[in-house]
Amino acid sequence: MTLQEWLPDLRDRLSRVPSDDTMRDIRILAAHAMGVSPSRMTLHMHDELSDDMVNHISLLMDARMLCTPVSKIIQKRSFWGREFAVDLDVLDPRPDTETLIAAALDLGAPSRVLDLGTGTGIIGLTLAAEWPNAEVVCTDISEKALAVAKHNKNALGVADKVTLLKSDWFEAVNGQFDLILSNPPYIALDEWDDLDFEVRTFDPRLALTDEADGLSAYRTLTQHVGLHLKTDGHLMVEIGHTQGSAVQALFNSAGFIQIKCLPDMAGRDRVVKGVWSTQ
Repeated sequence: MTLQEWLPDLRDRLSRVPSDDTMRDIRILAAHAMGVSPSRMTLHMHDELSDDMVNHISLLMDARMLCTPVSKIIQKRSFWGREFAVDLDVLDPRPDTETLIAAALDLGAPSRVLDLGTGTGIIGLTLAAEWPNAEVVCTDISEKALAVAKHNKNALGVADKVTLLKSDWFEAVNGQFDLILSNPPYIALDEWDDLDFEVRTFDPRLALTDEADGLSAYRTLTQHVGLHLKTDGHLMVEIGHTQGSAVQALFNSAGFIQIKCLPDMAGRDRVVKGVWSTQ
């Protein structure tokens, strides 16, 4: 049997799973089982599948039928042109976070970078790879998340320039930085039940919500960042698309200048940034 022959049955099996693109899901899962790139699957649609491949693909499809996200099934996610390991202990990186990376890269390379609540490490490790001479510190309160970040920093070849640190925000952080970034938990508790099932079920709750109004992390960051951000240094945070005004107000109250809210590719508020001033 070939994948082309099997395709109608696979599409039928996944037809009841909410998805933006069922065919994309099938292509990625089948490519993972077959050991080929998803972008080259059209070249392998007529390959004869071994019994082991059929069994492997079936198991992956069974997991997808339970609404398990594709990235959590294959345990990897592409981000900014690189591949990151993901599992159930970390937030699945979203394309929206690339807005934060783009904004940071526009600043030019700093000397020291701090990524708070790093999870998989996508923010800090991506910047470490893009800025070969920068020193990067990535923190998280979760030891399991730090284990995933450690795997990723080794896989990306940036282990010698990235320090991973267990810390509750700034608790264990020392020194000052030119750039501090974070994609903190910003889902308000009263928004929890409206989250997509896949997000609520397969991403760690700790990485999603502050169990309050969704702004707790931004209050902590803006109130304590002055001890660790150099004068004229930048703070950048990812936000929920309705939080632009509230987070900008927190930046302003803390003494930041040049505060801006940047949109993601869909035009929604996604990143707030500001420059630290001691004047």
